[in-house]
Amino acid sequence: MIPACVWRKQRYVQFARSCCGWPPPSNRASELWHIFQRRSEQFPPPLVLLPTNMYMWLTAVAGLAVLVVSYIRNFYPYFGEDCAYILKSLRLGLRLIRYKRSRPFYSILDRFLDAVRTHPTKTFIHFEGRAYSYAEVDKRSNKVARALQAEARLKQGDTVALFLPNEPSVVWVWLGLAKLGCPAALLNFNIRSKSLLHCFSCCGARVIITSPELQESVEEVLPTLKEEGIRVYLLSDSCSAEGISCLSNEIDKASDEPLSKDLRSNIHVRSTALYIYTSGTTGLPKAAVVTHERVWAASFVQAACGSTAEDIFYINLPLYHSAGFLIGMIGAIERGMTTVLRRKFSASQFWDDCRKYDVTVMQYIGETLRYLCNSPKKENEKNHKVRIAIGNGVRSDVWTEFLNRFGDIKVRELYAATEGNIGFINYTSKIGAVGRVNFVHKFFFPFTLIKFDIDKEEPVRNSEGLCIEAGETGLLVGKITQRSPFIGYAGNKQQTEKKRLPDVLKKGDLYFNSGDLLRFDHENFVYFQDRVGDTFRWKGENVATSEVADIVMMAQCILEANVYGVKVEGHEGRIGMAAATLREGENFNCTDVYNQVVNYLPAYARPRFIRIQPCLEMTGTFKMKKVKLVEEGFNPALIRDTLYFLDSETKTYIPLTDEIYEAIISMEIKL
Repeated sequence: MIPACVWRKQRYVQFARSCCGWPPPSNRASELWHIFQRRSEQFPPPLVLLPTNMYMWLTAVAGLAVLVVSYIRNFYPYFGEDCAYILKSLRLGLRLIRYKRSRPFYSILDRFLDAVRTHPTKTFIHFEGRAYSYAEVDKRSNKVARALQAEARLKQGDTVALFLPNEPSVVWVWLGLAKLGCPAALLNFNIRSKSLLHCFSCCGARVIITSPELQESVEEVLPTLKEEGIRVYLLSDSCSAEGISCLSNEIDKASDEPLSKDLRSNIHVRSTALYIYTSGTTGLPKAAVVTHERVWAASFVQAACGSTAEDIFYINLPLYHSAGFLIGMIGAIERGMTTVLRRKFSASQFWDDCRKYDVTVMQYIGETLRYLCNSPKKENEKNHKVRIAIGNGVRSDVWTEFLNRFGDIKVRELYAATEGNIGFINYTSKIGAVGRVNFVHKFFFPFTLIKFDIDKEEPVRNSEGLCIEAGETGLLVGKITQRSPFIGYAGNKQQTEKKRLPDVLKKGDLYFNSGDLLRFDHENFVYFQDRVGDTFRWKGENVATSEVADIVMMAQCILEANVYGVKVEGHEGRIGMAAATLREGENFNCTDVYNQVVNYLPAYARPRFIRIQPCLEMTGTFKMKKVKLVEEGFNPALIRDTLYFLDSETKTYIPLTDEIYEAIISMEIKL
């Protein structure tokens, strides 16, 4: 680069030489300089004075750059988004490394306390018309910690079970426990009796904290809790039940002064922070061990999706689940943002809440977007400030309808598991994909797809005993390393070992078995296919239940469908069956449903039996339960619900009678 003063001197020499040679006569030099100055003012100097051939080279380079940009846009349309996401991921990864190496360990609690110091009056939680600031939540948590310290004699490392509804008390009770160095077990407030005792015993807690609205559920198992010496505390001023202690008065009397960091001095990145339970779609819930490292990693999801401290985050999912608690509430703490918390999801009030609180980021899971799309249409549907939706489990058709009805919202579909060591984020606008593969992700968190035998429900292995890598579709497995560990389930060694898959690509390696079938396409997008337990095999073919359910719900009369496979005596594999609910005012249209499944599904995938139910049983996160349905089968003598059978001869669905059932069992009717 040539300074402007040098450029002027060079140009003046050229100008003087063209006029009268160089150097000019002294009597002409001054005159020529003034003329040159006037011309220079009209034509200011460029930054660089280059020879003519260099300008030609620059023109060529510029043209090449235009061609390269055009090529990238045509053949690598996601190049810019890939680069932006990779850079963002690397920055977040470096932050996590810094937190892990800090002494003392910098936890998400410390992040919260920093937010309290930075903006104490900023609203942290909106709940049912009440706003709680960061400072107020901090003080409440101090009081809870001191009350539990005095009453329950808690010490660092003691696990406490929280059996609480979706309300702010979950947050400050958890923060109070974190200040004492105590991990919390987040119990599903919908579970009862046997499941409640099972979940409680998994985590090894000796204390349970509950609320008045769940008191009856606790009293059902209170005799067992008392026998085991479990202390029960109620967030209430009074309680008549023997064996349950009230905690609210003690909390009110306690000091709200900060607690010493020495109370959690032994906490480190691999310490247990939480126990979060799986949904229980295939049996009793399992307590996934969530370390502080995993808490940090989950909290970064919001940042990876584009959320900022200025956003307002809407949480309508249960806080006992990783989506609502880790991605939602903990993610909000990491960002230092404001949250809007609801007791439960409401499709009719969803957009009113978003407008009332100026929500900019929403959360969804399972069927929540479909519930919104099924709600009555209104003129002001696009009158909101929501710009990002974070979640998982939305079908492509619902995704499209959601965007058409409610505006240009960036849907960030995720794939992850509470206990898993591999996950994906669809950071583009590609509808239907749950993520995208890039080389940086695979380098730091190795994973692959392997072939899976549906009948044997185990990976396919070669003659050397190693797994076989699949093509586009296969079982997702993530390599267990120090950077991507799999901790397992508390109190369930058998299920933990079941998730560990040895000798995958070479002898001695160890992978996490996700239990999910995924597909990678030619553009490196990731698509969820089905869960291994949900996929069944019939007539030598694999049937993906989610795909069949989508087709069944295309029938006008069907509102929801839960597809699964049932055993039939004398037949290999499992035949397709669907439990379905009907739209309001609709009757089961045998012909329409038959036409849908015949037109869009191969013979082996068509559900031969349909069970009409008033509602489908689901988990707290809208995942359909199948185990009980599979066990009950299709015997009309044992099932009160109306059953239908796909009759190939009459080409329609007909009521399943005892006579037809006996004919199927005796193999008089061929399936």
